[in-house]
Amino acid sequence: MRKIFMAVLLLVTMVFAGCGGGDEPAKKDGEDGSKKLEKITIGLDDEYAPMGFKNEQNEIIGFDVDLAKEAAKRLGSEVEFKAIDWNSKEAELKSGRIDIIWNGLDITPERQQNMLFSDPYMDNRQIVFVKNGNDQGITAEADLAGKAVGTQAGSTAETYIDSTEELKNSFSEFKTYGDYVSAFMDLENGRIDALVCDEIVGRYAMSKQGDKFQALEVTVGPVTEFGIAFRKDDTELRDKVQGVFDEMVKDGAAQKISQEWFGADLIKAKK
Repeated sequence: MRKIFMAVLLLVTMVFAGCGGGDEPAKKDGEDGSKKLEKITIGLDDEYAPMGFKNEQNEIIGFDVDLAKEAAKRLGSEVEFKAIDWNSKEAELKSGRIDIIWNGLDITPERQQNMLFSDPYMDNRQIVFVKNGNDQGITAEADLAGKAVGTQAGSTAETYIDSTEELKNSFSEFKTYGDYVSAFMDLENGRIDALVCDEIVGRYAMSKQGDKFQALEVTVGPVTEFGIAFRKDDTELRDKVQGVFDEMVKDGAAQKISQEWFGADLIKAKK
């Protein structure tokens, strides 16, 4: 009887403890019961200045990096920046190796099939860069015919050029690069005649190279918009990040970061 009584007592104690004893409600991570984000891993091309790149101390810095750090701080989360193969960004995201891509990423119909995007936060266009003083008579997209043209692999410019066969076939050569640093080196050394590049990225790179390059007012393809990308089914994380980013725009924090990097407010106003 003693053994039976002890077994019953133990069972009652276990059930009572599992129910919290009726004294306190179960603790939740958030007011809405959602799990707190302890860490967010952001994938980026770490040679994509000024959006995200390594400084002389080998630290990852940049405009988008600063936006992401401020968003993570408001979420109460740690943030890690991880360099990825930009040409495999969708696979990196889908595999779970990273949680977000926040790195001057254009929102396109093709990418929307595989990724979930935030609202657009900045406009972007692809323009033509050449060696300074050597515009080669390029005043329109069609003037790239007969030229050796380069761009970054996996970029919006590559997608547009690949989908526009008449334009692509008019080039004497079309080269893609793992990063724009290599592309600008080839432009400087005469291995390509023209580079099609994000205007923001290209103008920043040009400003660091003295008078080596020239930006032409030639838009290639449609004007696009930057967005933050998430796994296709991760609406919870997207909504949380979108929420704090909206707060950053409303209280001016996002505009302040833009001013620090570009000397102007380039944040796109919500419609």
